[in-house]
Amino acid sequence: MPTLFLSHGAPPLVDDPTWVAQLQELAAGLPRPKAILMASAHWESAPLMLGATETVPLVYDFGGFAQRFYQVQYRAPGAPVLADQVAALMPDGETVARTTRGLDHGAYVPLTVMYPDADIPVLQMSLPTLEPDRLLELGARLAPLRDEGVLIVGSGFTTHGLPFLRDWRPEAAAPGWSREFDAWTAETLARGAVDELADFRSVAPGMPYAHPTIEHFAPMFLTLGASGTPEQSPDQPIDGFWMGLSKRSFLTT
Repeated sequence: MPTLFLSHGAPPLVDDPTWVAQLQELAAGLPRPKAILMASAHWESAPLMLGATETVPLVYDFGGFAQRFYQVQYRAPGAPVLADQVAALMPDGETVARTTRGLDHGAYVPLTVMYPDADIPVLQMSLPTLEPDRLLELGARLAPLRDEGVLIVGSGFTTHGLPFLRDWRPEAAAPGWSREFDAWTAETLARGAVDELADFRSVAPGMPYAHPTIEHFAPMFLTLGASGTPEQSPDQPIDGFWMGLSKRSFLTT
């Protein structure tokens, strides 16, 4: 299986026909996963934690949206075997905790578009760190799951400077810091310059406005690590902006 980094969007993602079409096309071009392992910007917890594996509820971890967004359901099967596999891939002596936490919106919103039948087992794992090097290492440990038909997804947002937005319309023009950071990310990914990506806080234009906190950029390093070859030039099938934020997403092989 390939690995994915998705710019996942807020719940109103599902009302954006362009983004929905892009995610549907992306999913249609993938081999059908036997299971999906999600790591979202919205679950930071150390030690590594694994979410619900029997029934998989949803976590409505947002506020201020229409009531219908709090009534969404996504009754995906649990993935207890995958949870055991993830735990077995961790180093001896490293704690892996289990919880009944459900899928947060960084996980389920794109899945409702990509796999609307909710018939593929899903497991969400926490981000135990935001440090790129450690996430690359964690992803590398998870890479063997790809041979078992597991789709590994890091879900974040290529730019996420919410405090600096002034126009909250979906079609709003992207601020300069968002355009500059997005262009740098696209070019750096194309060169496979993973060391430069990992140093984004120091070298990327548009910082710190593009990421005043870094949890939405961090999941891409898990994706790159799980690819087995982080220095590859990944396919970037989704680009452009939504509400001025970069929705760039990529696919590794």
